[in-house]
Amino acid sequence: MLRIAVPNKGSLSEAASAMLREAGYSQRRESRELILDDPANDAQFVFLRPRDIALYVGSGTLDCGITGRDLLLDSRSPADEVLPLGFARSTFRFAGRPGTASSVADLAGRRIATSYSGLLGEHLAEHGVEASVVHLDGAVETAVALGIADVIADVVETGSTMRAAGLEVFGEPVMRSEAVLVRQAGAAPSAAVDVLVRRLQGVLVARQYVMVDYDCPLRLVEQACAITPGLESPTVSPLADPEWVAVRAMVEARSTNRVMDDLYDLGARAILATSIHAARL
Repeated sequence: MLRIAVPNKGSLSEAASAMLREAGYSQRRESRELILDDPANDAQFVFLRPRDIALYVGSGTLDCGITGRDLLLDSRSPADEVLPLGFARSTFRFAGRPGTASSVADLAGRRIATSYSGLLGEHLAEHGVEASVVHLDGAVETAVALGIADVIADVVETGSTMRAAGLEVFGEPVMRSEAVLVRQAGAAPSAAVDVLVRRLQGVLVARQYVMVDYDCPLRLVEQACAITPGLESPTVSPLADPEWVAVRAMVEARSTNRVMDDLYDLGARAILATSIHAARL
């Protein structure tokens, strides 16, 4: 049985469960469930604190899990990133009162509050900066106002929480994070894990692309295919009218309307865009 760790609450949990559901796995209906069996896929889902997932996976207790890249690296657990999942994107950055510092080099001798001591410690060591790391388990935005730190290092999505606390972000990002699938370092090959990875990759493709179908005059098919080259090449099929063909190709979702406009201007008609539920490439 494949045992998979999933975040137990918050937006990361909701997004991870939605992706697994799109990949064909059962997911819990009640947030109080801590373990969910999925006999149809010979899988079991264990719902844990996101910060603990890399530790369970790294120890080999669970086969794989979904957590943030920042939490994986901060844990220093012997677990590897297998697949980036494209959601819960954020940056890990420094912030302080205006004028406090402009780069990591300015932090020598300062007090830095963070919930990511491991990640911060490695970054400071890489830059040869000696500073005092103040570890906090909860929100760190008030650490400067309360006088226990000079600056903070934290995960930033929009920066609004830091601005509300009178802080401004400075310097280059320590790292860019997103949700990732993780597995124990050096784990033996697993057919079940391979299936999970392919399914998740299929969801990523399905979210990124749409299928575009259209009718095109035969004389314009080469130009039309240049607009919709697809992943390898478009599918071109004859129609009852020998002067026309039907064309099908995958197109990036963000370009859908522009592509449809270009095809119409070229002379294509009956242009349809449909969502892709799942894919295997």
